[in-house]
Amino acid sequence: MADLTKLRAAVVGTGFIGVVHVEALTRLGIEVVGVVGSSPERARMKAAETPLPAPFESFESMLADEGVDVVHLTTPNHLHYDQVKATLAAGKHVVCEKPLALDSTQSAELLELAERARVVHCTNFNIRFYPQCQEARALVADGRLGDVWNVHGGYLQDWLLLPTDWNWRLEPDKGGELRAVADIGSHWLDLVQFVTGLHVEAVFADLATTIPVRRRPTGEVETFAAAADVEREDAPMSTEDLAHILVRFAGGARGSCVVSQVSAGRKNSIRFEVDGSRSSLAWDGESHESLWLGRRDAPNELLLRNPALLDRRARGTTTLPAGHAEGFADTFRELYRAVYRAVAAGEPGDDYPTFSAGHVENVLAEAVARSSGMKRWVEVKL
Repeated sequence: MADLTKLRAAVVGTGFIGVVHVEALTRLGIEVVGVVGSSPERARMKAAETPLPAPFESFESMLADEGVDVVHLTTPNHLHYDQVKATLAAGKHVVCEKPLALDSTQSAELLELAERARVVHCTNFNIRFYPQCQEARALVADGRLGDVWNVHGGYLQDWLLLPTDWNWRLEPDKGGELRAVADIGSHWLDLVQFVTGLHVEAVFADLATTIPVRRRPTGEVETFAAAADVEREDAPMSTEDLAHILVRFAGGARGSCVVSQVSAGRKNSIRFEVDGSRSSLAWDGESHESLWLGRRDAPNELLLRNPALLDRRARGTTTLPAGHAEGFADTFRELYRAVYRAVAAGEPGDDYPTFSAGHVENVLAEAVARSSGMKRWVEVKL
């Protein structure tokens, strides 16, 4: 096993998810030598309330530091393209939050550049690394479900339920043409393709903006942060609050998902069910320690996370014994364990989502947008 602790990282972005990256790396024993904020002053302010390493003076000074092996990008979506290109040009390995870019032309270029550079590249689809999702993938791959017929579920949140809820993701020039689909629908689509091993071939989407005008604070607001007593102004909305998407997979399987950021009480509810010719399975991110297994002529089962009972591929993504709950933050740690193994080995691996997965999601997002606009099925062309 390669010694990951000799590797050094830098994290760009000091918001909610940037802090999660830093903490996950620290738990792996990887030194985070510094962070990059929107300004050094703001990064220092964030470090006063959350344990963060000292900030670099700029993104450019971080890239110039020869001691940085891997760069993690957790910045707003519109910054990803230029920052990934600069990171690759500096010869550094890169982990980028999704979406990889604002459109598939950009993401295709980034994938080509990363492969040409022969560096390790990762799109941060961390939800694959819940042990029970890994177990679900192993069960499907081993033929335990038979032929996959039906894949359904959704991803629901409520953090943008109110007209006064605000975040940069609501601004198309920063977040992109799609919002709920790009932000959380991409996780669902990536996850079910990972679990089933089936690629999406066509989509039929219905997008809706339930809050046509929001009340935007005149100052900045961090993701999931409250902003009650601030000055506001009207802001017309063009991106979707929710989406219903029908899916056709390679091989003929059908699917459907509901994506929403306006579902009261659902804080981070991602779930899927896979129906096959022999049996079915279901997983719910709000009860992520269990995997439901359904049968026609035998008792159903509820498989709790237990390293002693999991497939070896799933067992490799869990560290605590049964009955000692793991969670969201652990998926980042296990994703980065796979990424940094590849960095230590000196070549890209095949056990984590690369820029290829990020490009696929950009292509899917564009197909979803076209489908909703044209009100018909749209084929997904990679």
